[in-house]
Amino acid sequence: MNDDQLLRYSRHLLLDEIGIEGQQRLLAGHALVVGAGGLGSPVALYLGTAGVGRLTIVDHDTVDLTNLQRQIAHDLTRVGQPKAYSARQSIGSINPDVQVHALRRRADATLLAQWVADADVVLDCSDNFATRQAVNAACVHARKPLVSGAAIGFDGQVSVYDSRAPGMPCYACLFPPDAAFEEAACATMGVFAPLVGIIGTMQAAEALKLLAGVGTSLAGRLLMLDARTMRWDEVQVARQPGCPVCGGAPRAAAAASAPEPAASGCGH
Repeated sequence: MNDDQLLRYSRHLLLDEIGIEGQQRLLAGHALVVGAGGLGSPVALYLGTAGVGRLTIVDHDTVDLTNLQRQIAHDLTRVGQPKAYSARQSIGSINPDVQVHALRRRADATLLAQWVADADVVLDCSDNFATRQAVNAACVHARKPLVSGAAIGFDGQVSVYDSRAPGMPCYACLFPPDAAFEEAACATMGVFAPLVGIIGTMQAAEALKLLAGVGTSLAGRLLMLDARTMRWDEVQVARQPGCPVCGGAPRAAAAASAPEPAASGCGH
């Protein structure tokens, strides 16, 4: 690290758990952020300010006036601009050393296979169930840790799915691809503005811990927040032997006790 970096990241360097070695791991890290909306905004900003060396931000959408209630990476001057480009501009204005690759693309299975393979950690900040399943499948195939968040109304969820660790579930273990979940969107259901910041910030924290090798991740645990009461609930999650994505045998019917996904993330 040069003198400017030693000063910029000094509050991390003071932490025994991170220090110089941990910060160097962050500087050498590459995070893939799928979605640059409500969740992706705090994720991208915190990863960038914390010094993650390379960020790939993928989002096909453009900034809309209705986004500005909660999507803090964007501002009024960027209405109509691609969200991925807007997020890159916001990060660059705070920490120009971060290499940000902004892609105005939809995250389909073919592209995800390439992007995920090149990343050290993946953050799913998307807004639909199909994309979440595609991101999860790519992470399982490439054996990359996935930090997933979702928010709608006053309800949020966050977890880490790390199939590298024995017995740890993937996203499909908890939310099977063929399950009949009712998809909800913040455009019709609404979303409490700070909720996406709370969940997105937790996603960023989990990704930074994974990159720096600090603490224990949320792998195997799903945190669920009711922001009306600010009550957190935790569900222990195990790998399902019949999971069609990470398991080895054909899967039976989904467990009746599986929680509903909190929408698909109010990313747009």
